[in-house]
Amino acid sequence: MTHNNIKTVSQQGWGLIFICWLIAMAALFGSLFFSEVMGLKPCVLCWWQRIFIYPLAVLFLVGLFPQGQKVDLSVVRYTLPLAVIGLGFAIYHYLVYSGFIPESLQPCSKDLSCAEINLELMGFVTIPMLSIFAYSAIIVLLLIYRKRFYQ
Repeated sequence: MTHNNIKTVSQQGWGLIFICWLIAMAALFGSLFFSEVMGLKPCVLCWWQRIFIYPLAVLFLVGLFPQGQKVDLSVVRYTLPLAVIGLGFAIYHYLVYSGFIPESLQPCSKDLSCAEINLELMGFVTIPMLSIFAYSAIIVLLLIYRKRFYQ
């Protein structure tokens, strides 16, 4: 492999991780907008989703600026598990929203229900669905990155 090919691979990898970082930042600022600007208090499941998306914003940023010329290949090792766990919480939250999870299995209190629909964009896009989209996109991009550059 020539020096130019290494640089091209590095630029492609950098672009994938950069898109992951943009998605994580959009999710981070979106969650803060919903709670701090719109006044929607986050429920327990919303907090768990935040717990897994906030570090991703930092880890992707660190992965974009390694010591060498290439993107740090180990960024997937640290970020993929967080994204998968966050996706699990988002799916569970969506199932709670949709009424598939009985009230006895819902972790939220009556004061701040996880099943209460606070916001619907375009009539059907809920906050947990936005979270599912963000985590799913990050996971797909990380799997593409891993397949292309971990060989």
